Amino acid sequence: MIYIIDHKDSFTWNVVHQFSKFDEVYCSNYDQINQKKIKQSHTIVLSPGPGSPKDYPLTSKIYRDYKGKKKIIGVCLGYQQILFSEKGKIVQQKRIFHGYQSKIKITSESEIFKKNKTFYVGRYHSLKLYEPYKSKDIKITMRCSKTNIAMGFEDIKNNVYGFQFHPESFLTKNGDLIIKKILSA
Repeated sequence: MIYIIDHKDSFTWNVVHQFSKFDEVYCSNYDQINQKKIKQSHTIVLSPGPGSPKDYPLTSKIYRDYKGKKKIIGVCLGYQQILFSEKGKIVQQKRIFHGYQSKIKITSESEIFKKNKTFYVGRYHSLKLYEPYKSKDIKITMRCSKTNIAMGFEDIKNNVYGFQFHPESFLTKNGDLIIKKILSA
């Protein structure tokens, strides 16, 4: 079972529908976690949402509690939440990308996706990871081809993954394939 933590975002049910193609999904608000269901799950997905990662201390706690014990995937705010929990600084970017399609390039750090491959993704965010960012386990594996902004990461050791973009968006080409590869990793 995949447990999706909803940060009360309009995109969350699109994420639920996408992940439902691969396994049973249970979804609840971040402040109403079903402890029995989350313990039964093999994967936890941190959904998109409004605001900043600092606004969701309960989600940071869940991340810390299950890191290295279950697969964790962050989408947009969920991606930022993981990086924030790993001492990353999340900052306002100069340009806001809401409903914007960008070309993304896979970096040489990726162990899941083919290096140097490019594809198009849907972006809906005003915050980004401040760089340089150093981590022993988290590797930036996707970048915007135009701005070089970090757009994805892999932490193979702890089975944690994240996307700044929205794989469930109609603007993301092959979004289902991206999720399938992560769930199979």
